[in-house]
Amino acid sequence: MPVTFRTVAEFKDSAGTDLGAGDWFTMTQGRIDDFADTTEDHQWIHVDAERAAGSEIGSTVAHGYLTLALIPRLSSELFTFDSSGRAINYGLDKVRFPAFVRPGDRIRARGRVKWTRGTSGGGVLGCVRYTIDIEGSDTPACVADALMVAFPA
Repeated sequence: MPVTFRTVAEFKDSAGTDLGAGDWFTMTQGRIDDFADTTEDHQWIHVDAERAAGSEIGSTVAHGYLTLALIPRLSSELFTFDSSGRAINYGLDKVRFPAFVRPGDRIRARGRVKWTRGTSGGGVLGCVRYTIDIEGSDTPACVADALMVAFPA
């Protein structure tokens, strides 16, 4: 069950809150191929299964930016805003891709509110640390400090 912030004040008071983990999500080669088409990044490690299988990598792998781009989908299971006017992405402080995500891997997001602070105009700027786990691996696929601003209704 996602954490629900009923007001921006609740979000502001949430620094240090563990948001838990979402459900597992399966990465497919089709999704990797679609992302390659969208970004025009057709590097062989993503789209050439035969060549990738013969390399030290051993299979195709998802683009790191694909894993990052799935954070909104994966984080929707961690928290929601109720009665706030809107929440917008503000950017990223730090992103790392410690491990490959391969077709067939199952990934999920874990989250923690690192810090929050008020902004002019009554909004709240917050940093959420997302860790994207790979099922069966001790090394995450992605660790990202994402910034968002929540505005009151």
